[in-house]
Amino acid sequence: MGQLIEWPDVITEGKDIEECRAMLRDALNEMVLAYQMQNQEIPLGNSLIEQLPVEIDDVCQAA
Repeated sequence: MGQLIEWPDVITEGKDIEECRAMLRDALNEMVLAYQMQNQEIPLGNSLIEQLPVEIDDVCQAA
């Protein structure tokens, strides 16, 4: 799952991280075009936050 910080409503997912990144790039391009068509200021950001999933084989709950 991926999300754009500047547009928190844009959330996507892919079968792997590469596909998710590609889908986020596509969503970003679409958002920029929409903002340009509406003469809105495009949010600027130059930060990258990336969380990666961790697989856990056995999960035990404390009683």
